[in-house]
This record gives sequence, structure tokens and C-alpha cells, in this order.
Amino acid sequence: MSIQLNHELPLPDTLKKEYPLPEELRKRKEERDKEIQKVFTGESDRFLVIIGPCSADNEDSVCEYTERLKNVSDKVSDKLLIIPRVYTNKPRTTGEGYKGMLHQPDPDKAPDLLAGIIAIRKLHIRVLRETGLSSADEMLYPENRSYLDDVLSYEAIGARSVENQQHRLTASGMDIPVGMKNPTSGDLSVMLNSVIAAQHPHRFIYRGCDVNTSGNPLAHTILRGGVDKYGKNIPNYHYEDLVRLKEMYLKQELKNPAVIIDTNHSNSGKQFQEQPRIISEVLHSRSYNPELKKLVKGVMVESYLVEGRQDIGEDHIYGKSITDPCLGWKETEEMLYMMAEKV
Repeated sequence: MSIQLNHELPLPDTLKKEYPLPEELRKRKEERDKEIQKVFTGESDRFLVIIGPCSADNEDSVCEYTERLKNVSDKVSDKLLIIPRVYTNKPRTTGEGYKGMLHQPDPDKAPDLLAGIIAIRKLHIRVLRETGLSSADEMLYPENRSYLDDVLSYEAIGARSVENQQHRLTASGMDIPVGMKNPTSGDLSVMLNSVIAAQHPHRFIYRGCDVNTSGNPLAHTILRGGVDKYGKNIPNYHYEDLVRLKEMYLKQELKNPAVIIDTNHSNSGKQFQEQPRIISEVLHSRSYNPELKKLVKGVMVESYLVEGRQDIGEDHIYGKSITDPCLGWKETEEMLYMMAEKV
């Protein structure tokens, strides 16, 4: 056969018992969930900032980064609600390259998904324990989220997954906000169709069981830009793009209309240093149009301890991305304080 069995992975409940979430952290996570939910329902006007490395690749450097986020969060919590971006699954366009801590808990070693699911659960719990900030991750593999569903406060569905039926239906059974990115083509109707699907109840097969979901009223959109048929980047964070999305929302009977702006990827053309400028433009659009202020709930930013990116190798720089390039900490800190002044 062309498929070789490496490990039989433990059931999610088994892993949770082996690496449990302590009661005090469970309560803290519930508090965070309520805070974040109020932003999407309009009960809170705080601005969401989902921020962190392109891919979480090292537990210690990620936790040092999130500790710095915590220090800033304490000073701007009346304006910003910061969610650490701890992405442990990395989609690859061609299937080549580092696929995240789930696949390789040590980037210098061979893939080991059994060790990976343990490593990512321990990482998310450590972030919550050391900072009190529950985190965000990407739902790359729908069935794997059951290993983390008690520790995450936000999940995103990527541009290459947003049309997938299993992702949409799984999102309909989540009780936290789930963001649907527009596909790489930039088609906003595909993204909105995913939100419609996620907000409705469904019956389907999940982890070998016949399940029902109740629908997720916190499902929303993420604008990340697109590419045309020639591979040219087409940003979609500009004022007219936001107005268009608002008009499209009005044609649908959706709960809690909301959008998060991904400031990197095709919105920046992967020019990571453009992210603060893009945020400034988004904040200006919100200040100019009260209806857009209600719609645009936050931004998604790629940032790490050290600016740029590096290849996996012997001269590894601690806290520098091994996937897409990220803002460094100095620029990140300045950007966060700027946002707190402008929202």
C-alpha cells in the first residue's frame, strides 16, 4: 500500500487526561472567551489584535514573545484585546517545507505527529499559564482540533481550506469565534458562503461518529488579499473593499457581521514591513465611517522576536521565523501602542 501506518494516535480525551488543563486555567480561558465574544456581538468596542509568528516553531521563544505581549496588553487593555497567534499547523502551497510544530516539534528532526500533538497541547497550556492570554490557532486539520478545543479562544480557517466542507461543518460546532479567510482567488462570495455554512446547524461524520452541530453565530470573515490569474497580489483591505464587504453582508441573514483584516499575505504582498501602514489605513477607514467601525473588529499580524525569516540550519537565530518573514519586537511594540492611540 502507498499509506504506511506510523503511530496510532491517542484519542483526544486520552491526551487531555494525560496533559490536563488545570481548573484555574479553565476558568481564565472562559473569562477570555466571554471578553472576545463581546467584541463580535458588539457589546465591547475593544479592537482585536491577533498577533504572533507566522508559525510557532519553538516553545521557549514563543512563550518569551507572548510574555512580552502580556506586558503590553496590561497597558492597553482598555483599547486592545490581544490574542497571541500560536499557529502550530502550517499549510504549504506545494506541500513542501516546514509544516509546523504539529508535524515537527523539533524543526531539525524528522516529522513525528505523535510527539507533535503532545507538544502543541503543552505549548498552548503554557502560554495560558504564564500569561493568562488564551491563544489562536489555525484549523488546518478539522479532526485534530479536538486535541485543543478546551484551550483555544480563536480559530482561523485558511485560504486553501475555506471551501472545504469538513472545515465549514466543523466550524458550525465550535463555541468560539472562527474566522473564514477569503480564498487565494480573492472571491468574497466563497468566504461568505463559508460563514453561512458555519452559522447553520449540520449533521455529518466527525472522528468516526454521526454528530449534530448547533451552528456558530460567531463565525465571521477574514480579508487576506488574493492573487489574479497572473499571480499578481490584489489587496482587499482598502476602504472600498470594506464598503463592498459590508454591502455583501447586508444581503445575507447572518448574525454578528464582522471582519478581521489580515495585514500580511496578499494584502502586503508578503512585504511584512508594510503591516503597520496597512493597519493605519484600516483604522482611518474605521474612523471615517461609523458603519465600518462596527464591521471591522480587528487585525491579524505576523510578528516575532527578531525581524525577517531564516532557513532551518546550523546558524539558527532564536526567535526568528523559519516560514514567512515577520515584524521584529521593537516595531511590534511601537505598532501596538500606535493602535491603542488611534482606535
